[in-house]
This record gives sequence, C-alpha cells and structure tokens, in this order.
Amino acid sequence: MKISILTLFPEMFSGPFDYSIIKRAKEKNIVNIDFVNIREFGIGRHKIVDDKPYGGGTGMILRVDVLERAILAAKENGPSGADGQKVILLGAQGKTFNQKYAESFSKLQHLILICGHYEGVDERIKNFIDEEISIGDFIVTGGEIPAMTITDAVVRLKKGVLKEGVTGSESFSPLLEYPQYTRPEVFRNMSVPKVLTSGNHKEILKWREKIALQNTKKLRPDILRSSITREKD
Repeated sequence: MKISILTLFPEMFSGPFDYSIIKRAKEKNIVNIDFVNIREFGIGRHKIVDDKPYGGGTGMILRVDVLERAILAAKENGPSGADGQKVILLGAQGKTFNQKYAESFSKLQHLILICGHYEGVDERIKNFIDEEISIGDFIVTGGEIPAMTITDAVVRLKKGVLKEGVTGSESFSPLLEYPQYTRPEVFRNMSVPKVLTSGNHKEILKWREKIALQNTKKLRPDILRSSITREKD
C-alpha cells in the first residue's frame, strides 16, 4: 500500500513516522509513505500557493490549480493501474473519520491525503477529490496532524504490522474494548475481577463480551445504533 501526503510542511512528519508501528511497517515494506510538497507546484519564481479570497475576507486561500497539479503528480507516482485509489481532502466540512473509514482505507492500493492550510481551500478542489474527511468538530491549524492520525489508524490495520488477532479485540470492532488489568492483583483495596484470575478462558471470554457491551451501551450508544443500521442496510 502507498500513502501519499500532500502538504506544505513535510518536515512535520519526520518525528511521528520514524518510530513505533509506522516505522516497522515501512521497514517491512508493508506501507510506502510518500510526501508531496505542495510548494513545488506553486506559481512563478516565488512558488506562490495561495491568494486572497474573492469577495473579501480574512486569511489566504490555497489555489485550486496548484493543488490539482500536486494531486496529478501523486497519482502518477502511485501504483500502476491503481483502481483502489482515493483522494481525500482533510477539512472541517467532511464526514467524521472513524474505525470504519480506517478499515476501508486500509484495503486501498493508494491513499492520497491533502493537508489543507491557511484560511481554507478553493471550493473547486472538490471536483478533483473523492471525499472530504474531518477528524472531529474542532479546528486545528492545518491538515498535517489529522493526516498523521489517519495514517496511524490505517497502517496498524495492514496485515503483518501487528500480531495476528490484535486489532479484532480493540475498541470500535465493533464495541468498545473490555477493561484490562495487570499486577498488582490488589491495589489500595481495589481488586482485579476474580473471573480474570480464574484460569477459565470460556468464562473470561463471556465476561469480556458482557462488559464490552455494557460499556458501549453506557458510554457510546451511538456506536451500537450505527452498527444496527449498517446490518439492516
């Protein structure tokens, strides 16, 4: 799988992507992460990538012509004949990213993420993308941190990145994860549930499923409603 990240600040990714799971995925050649510097496609000798908004307003807007050239370059450098390719704009108006999106993206051959910046992006860019995605109802300075979040969520789902079976028991698959405990067995009069120390794996599994369902109903009933809706569809 290849992930292309279109950004004005590729240097922001040098730390987060050089450690832990993403580093191992790159070393195993499970995922190839490529950074496309939007500035390289800027206009004129000064490589201009933005301009003032028509109609007035504060801030600067990323130009659609610059971004289109960056997208085309990313596609040309992607896997040959990549039918499983999607171009995603990271922006506040998009649908909220979740585990289902992560699972869907992890099956692609080529994922292209566009990091917005400044006051926004020329609306016409939506003619050159497949979808706009947000990571939540809050504002961040640019799309770089959302791109890191999405990349991490996607990469860890690729086969061979984590131990077999790890992702299946995590939160949102499809319930919140059951509670976890380790030593000491008793701490400040708080004990580990007896079933977990019983050695009865059948009862442990039943307990975990029960508590996971209870926690999901209490804390995130929206996940259950969403799951039921998908099953009906």
